[in-house]
Amino acid sequence: DLPVEEGAWAGGEPLKKVKIVKKRTTRFIRHQSDRRDTIKPSWRKPKGIDNRVRRRFKGAIPMPNVGYGSNKKTRHMLPNGFLKFVVSNVKDLELLLMHNRRYAAEVAHNVSALKRKAIVERAQQLNINLTNGNARLRSQEDA
Repeated sequence: DLPVEEGAWAGGEPLKKVKIVKKRTTRFIRHQSDRRDTIKPSWRKPKGIDNRVRRRFKGAIPMPNVGYGSNKKTRHMLPNGFLKFVVSNVKDLELLLMHNRRYAAEVAHNVSALKRKAIVERAQQLNINLTNGNARLRSQEDA
């Protein structure tokens, strides 16, 4: 196996690097969320009978619809060209053995530092990319 620097990714490049094109990067904001503090900006579909946003009047804020969808080939793709796969233990990593050029592993948030260390070591052996490989890793000083 190739030597891996600290903090570097164990795996290589994705199989196919396809340019990710987003049709819209700004979030859709909720109608009149800029007017009141009680109305949060997270999107809710307007349901009123006279609502200008629901009726798609010119100058009204845009509503999410199927036309804003991503390319099927690049949907759910990370900026580095891999798809994310959440792993909770070392056995889950074995599933990515033949797919390490398509999927990058992400250690689940509820995995302890001890198990995390074993997962990171095994991922380097299998040449699997880890998106959060440096999380909760402390250097152990000999006492």
